[in-house]
Amino acid sequence: MSSSGTVLVTGGTGTTGSRVARGLRDEGVAVRIATRKPNEADPEHVRFDWADPSTHAPVLEGVERVYLVAPIGVAAPEPMVEPFLAMALSAGVRRVVLLSSSAVDEGAPGPGALHRMVRRTVPEWTVLRPSWFMQNFLGDHPVGAGIRTSGEIVTATGQGRVAFVDPADIAAVAVRALADTVSHDTAHVITGPEPLSYADAAAVVSRVTGRKVRHRSVGVAELVSRLVSGGVPEEFATLLAGLDADIRDGGQEWVTTTVSDLTGRPARSFAEFVRAHRDHF
Repeated sequence: MSSSGTVLVTGGTGTTGSRVARGLRDEGVAVRIATRKPNEADPEHVRFDWADPSTHAPVLEGVERVYLVAPIGVAAPEPMVEPFLAMALSAGVRRVVLLSSSAVDEGAPGPGALHRMVRRTVPEWTVLRPSWFMQNFLGDHPVGAGIRTSGEIVTATGQGRVAFVDPADIAAVAVRALADTVSHDTAHVITGPEPLSYADAAAVVSRVTGRKVRHRSVGVAELVSRLVSGGVPEEFATLLAGLDADIRDGGQEWVTTTVSDLTGRPARSFAEFVRAHRDHF
């Protein structure tokens, strides 16, 4: 990548975006951080709001590559993203790295449409399809909130397993896709090193932290109701509960070597993640 090219990082203060920005800086790449609430004292920050088209064109000036995080909590993001992507390509953007999900196939309704759009329209492209974030066990996510408030994780996953992945590993793959001279032009499925059920994960948290945590599996309809009562829009809550059902039915038990293949180091295990964030539990 030329030293003059700037990478626009949408969601630049978020879970993966902040780590992508840090990794690019470490490689000497110029970064522009797009966020709804920019720090005016930080020259890298620019105001960007998916719902405010007037903020779109200014952030693209001089940008060569984009880390694209679709609007959070929107079940059908294509109408918001498509005009921005067209604007970016007209402004001279050559490469886009899209954050998607291992649970979303290309062309599937909602986020899957973005995968298809990027592959078909962007000259240099990569789609990241990470598994479920280990970070969900921390902070305000329903899984993390449940651990903190009641020592309970409530999902509709049953005994299904998923290879949880550290957001730092997702970001490391994204940095390679953005900074490598040759475009990857592929979809990378990114997972941790081993599939775990939520009961397995609860047992790891209990063992490492000394705090008793358990998993309670509920039906899809009950999970939708819980999410909606917690403030999640019903359409998005239905999407999230459907993803839990996919785990329950064995659709997310796969493990890939993407992290080690592209970064030269192994993906972080869930136990390592919990040990590193012990105090957060």
